Amino acid sequence: MSDILCISNRLLCPEDFLLRIRKLAEAKPAGILLREKDLPEEEYLALAGEVLQRCREAGTLCILHSFPQAAKALGCEALHLPLPLLRQLPEGEKRSFSRLGASCHSIEEAREAESLGCSYITAGHIFDTDCKKGLPGRGIPFLEKVCAAVSIPVYAIGGISPENMGAVRQAGARGACIMSGAMRCENVQEYLAAFEEKNHEI
Repeated sequence: MSDILCISNRLLCPEDFLLRIRKLAEAKPAGILLREKDLPEEEYLALAGEVLQRCREAGTLCILHSFPQAAKALGCEALHLPLPLLRQLPEGEKRSFSRLGASCHSIEEAREAESLGCSYITAGHIFDTDCKKGLPGRGIPFLEKVCAAVSIPVYAIGGISPENMGAVRQAGARGACIMSGAMRCENVQEYLAAFEEKNHEI
């Protein structure tokens, strides 16, 4: 079973975005997180309906981002929030989601996310990445400390590749998030398979 979460960014995608989503869903990652932070809620809701349909057809988990009401309207039980939005989410709303995640950038944030009811978190950024130019990665020691600080699954994010995935797993992470590679790679199946091959080499 894959331990890779694919993060969407349609602005990086060289082909039709929904076609890319279908390919990713059929490649069976651990899930697809529809991020698309530039979209207002109404446009996000419309796009999310299309993405959710393709994920359901492939039997792949779709996680929606930032908009609890959009997720509820679409019957999606998986939601990921930035920590400031998670803090504002009422307890009753949390019960609408069987999977609830948050983005964390410190050990304190990881602990807070767990205390607020998250079933998993992302932690980063771990390695240097073009998405965070000029900001050095927090590194594997940071990831190890986050994994040791919480009892819920941790997914590393930031500069993850098949070459460094072994170190991520050895740090105690459940898996990792990929964005640029997921959006831009020529062959989705081969790209995700490369992470699994490195897993067997550990």
